[in-house]
Amino acid sequence: MIDLYYWPTPNGRKISIMLEECGLEYRTVAVNINAGEQFHAEFLRHSPNNRIPAIFDHDNGMSVFEGGAILVYLAEKSGQFLASDPVARIDVLQWLFWQAGGLGPMAGQLSHFVSYTRDPVPYARDRYAKEYDRLLAVMDVRLRDREFLAGEYSIADIAAFPWVMPYRRLGNDLGRFRNLRIWFDKIKSRPAVQRGVDVGKDWLRDVDVSETARSVMFNQDSATVFRAADGQQPHVGEDR
Repeated sequence: MIDLYYWPTPNGRKISIMLEECGLEYRTVAVNINAGEQFHAEFLRHSPNNRIPAIFDHDNGMSVFEGGAILVYLAEKSGQFLASDPVARIDVLQWLFWQAGGLGPMAGQLSHFVSYTRDPVPYARDRYAKEYDRLLAVMDVRLRDREFLAGEYSIADIAAFPWVMPYRRLGNDLGRFRNLRIWFDKIKSRPAVQRGVDVGKDWLRDVDVSETARSVMFNQDSATVFRAADGQQPHVGEDR
């Protein structure tokens, strides 16, 4: 049994999709990031970075945090979606790290300036929109001569897919990327992907978007980390 500490975000969905694809037994533990639950002591035992997702494997008592590391762990545990051949394995890993270092952070920053800023910040929004657009083009070119990012369906595709999902909200159009559109539709049609995407979807109906919730998610600094480490909830609802 694996405990998945989760909230329905792109990073969370990487792992819910992977668990569904692998067929591993798991239970979902909700970590409401709008309510500050990522700072609770129980969660910090598994994720010292105060971020979802994280897992706890009851088979060996091991906790793993960071989406890329969790995907590698689950791939090795299940023997699926990560090639054993050294050359093919590196091909998967380089695209996994490309997602973790590029596609995810750039899309995440764009999402922030599209959906959460109080006042428009045109330079920031344009900067991240262009980079997101560039990264989609990188995927499109990569997929010109292969079905998936590393040839065979792998954790690289599982990691990237949730960050392509919000393309409309982020102001893009997959109609401009023929190969990426084919890849996206193919992955979207997989039953395990559909189940993974649906995990926790109903939790978002009553999401708190108050100033307190905004402060919890975006007004963090070193003091936040130290307070959580000392078993105290962070100050919320006020600027530092």
